[in-house]
Amino acid sequence: MNYLAHVYLSGNNNLITIGNFIADGIKGKDYKKYENDIQIGILLHRHIDTYTDAHKTVRKSTKRLHEKYGHYSGVIVDILYDHFLAKNWNKYSDVPLKEYINNFYDTLENNYSILPLRIQKMLPYMITDNWLLSYASIEGISRVLEGMNRRTKNRSGMDKAVYELEAFYLDFENEFTLFFDELITFSNLKLKELFKQI
Repeated sequence: MNYLAHVYLSGNNNLITIGNFIADGIKGKDYKKYENDIQIGILLHRHIDTYTDAHKTVRKSTKRLHEKYGHYSGVIVDILYDHFLAKNWNKYSDVPLKEYINNFYDTLENNYSILPLRIQKMLPYMITDNWLLSYASIEGISRVLEGMNRRTKNRSGMDKAVYELEAFYLDFENEFTLFFDELITFSNLKLKELFKQI
């Protein structure tokens, strides 16, 4: 899953949310350097990624892209699924998407000193261009995919994946909806387990 889903699945604890958000940049046992709630967020992120990668519905989505995009298919599906979460946000939260995202940005700025350097450098761009809110539109997802393609020095061709999104829109949306309900249940259970362990 991509940024918005990881933030959403963290629940209402700001430090768990931060941990989940920064987790990709925290390697191995480095998570133990952080306080407990951030550790929980980092570990939750890892469990979510493992569960997602192995899920049969997600694999159905990635298979549709695999011939053209190879090992980048999973990254693309993560981004597309964030689009459907943003688009259908009212189904998952009583807090309007714009307000929810602004609250999250405030949380990051209020805890700036504990963010890894990579996230500190990224944050101004993320807020200025409002990445998370942009996920709600196809145009916004197209910009995200173009940015990801640039990061791969144009090797991935990910910028073209917006065509598959449009061509198989209902298929991707149905797969997201089916999967995300299961992921919410999984994440809630995993959070309870992690609270007992850490």
